[in-house]
Amino acid sequence: MTNTSFSGETIVALATPAGSGAIAVIRLSGPDAISIVNTVFKGKDLSVQASHTIHFGTIRDGNAIIDEVLVSLFIAPRSYTKENVVEISTHGSPYIIESLIRLLIRQGARAARPGEFTLRAFLNGGMDLSQAEAVADLIASNSKAAHDIAMQQMRGGFSNELRQLREHLIHFASLIELELDFSEEDVEFANRDQLRTLILRINHTVKHLIQSFEQGNALKNGVPVVIAGKPNVGKSTLLNALLNEERAIVSEIAGTTRDTIEDEISINGIVFRFIDTAGIRNTEDIIEAKGVERTLEKMKQASLIIYLFDPDQTMEDIDLQLNGASDLHIPIIGVMNKSDLIVPGKQVELSGQELEFISAKDKEGIERLKETILSKVNLHGISTDSVLVSNIRHVEALQRTQEALDKVVYGIDHPVSSDFLAMDIKQALHYLGEITGTVTTDDLLDNIFSKFCIGK
Repeated sequence: MTNTSFSGETIVALATPAGSGAIAVIRLSGPDAISIVNTVFKGKDLSVQASHTIHFGTIRDGNAIIDEVLVSLFIAPRSYTKENVVEISTHGSPYIIESLIRLLIRQGARAARPGEFTLRAFLNGGMDLSQAEAVADLIASNSKAAHDIAMQQMRGGFSNELRQLREHLIHFASLIELELDFSEEDVEFANRDQLRTLILRINHTVKHLIQSFEQGNALKNGVPVVIAGKPNVGKSTLLNALLNEERAIVSEIAGTTRDTIEDEISINGIVFRFIDTAGIRNTEDIIEAKGVERTLEKMKQASLIIYLFDPDQTMEDIDLQLNGASDLHIPIIGVMNKSDLIVPGKQVELSGQELEFISAKDKEGIERLKETILSKVNLHGISTDSVLVSNIRHVEALQRTQEALDKVVYGIDHPVSSDFLAMDIKQALHYLGEITGTVTTDDLLDNIFSKFCIGK
């Protein structure tokens, strides 16, 4: 897929999910979208109808009626792709859908590639590249938090932030370029102190955006939470209680869980990926030992660890395990399971460890534990109105931008010629432009839009 591969072509695709349903929507975009549909539509003459109107009629292949439909018109540039767009609402029969698309292709349309409608919207100036990527994130969102952050980016919050940064840099870059034109006269148009102040301010904003990636990525993809502890302390029972379903096998036999089990739930609009792991202990069982090894790896990758204990464990044992886990520098919640088995007096002794007390079997204390989980990861207080970076491509470009800006500051502090300063500023502008699509390559566009669904 290249920038010019669709020049003059009209594309068609099913915009709703494949399979049987009450209705289906078939979308066309391109210069001939209206005329192609008009050749097979029996009803009003679509070529003389106004934009943003809906018309009832039939689609016919010769004299054979394929279906009764509603046709929606969006005349360029007042459409998603900024081209002529037609959407045909038909009954959701796979036979009708296939027959209609084949008929439209015979009339001159071409089957759309993945993401080609949004690609056209980007190339025709309807949105920038970061907004286009947010469209895919919005479609894939499975929680309120993921939806909110995708919607905020799609509506241009992130783009506006970057545009302001680029405008300031472009201003100084133009002044430095002007200095180069008058290099023989040793004239300085760009005040170095003002430039340094600007670069530091921009760098501060870029650093803030980079730091927001951890939070933005968690909101988008879910927070990984590992449930760890010795064998038979109730890890699988806790997973089932959190999910409110029998997801993991529960047994009194130690070492039942030999591999990780993962599932997701939403707590206050934020998705958490809970990972039940093999019990941590020394074992000669090769398979179980492999499970323990995977547990330790998952703990290193987690955003939060729920370390589970039971009343049979001693205070020394609990301290030892918590202290060992704290070396990972990951937030930990110590949880005493089987609280229904704690004898009077022992609970007082244990409470000094700031443990959560639950009974996973009886589902007691689970809601309180969820509240603690939210407070530990500190995501429930994040406003999705603020600009958060959630795309790995964006954060990598921001990191390269920061490196280029650091070189500019170094060049000001250790006076270098204007041409070197101009080069570093241009590099920063280049990396910022990669995010919004001001700077693109066909390979980059192929990589981004090939991940979209067909019809979007």
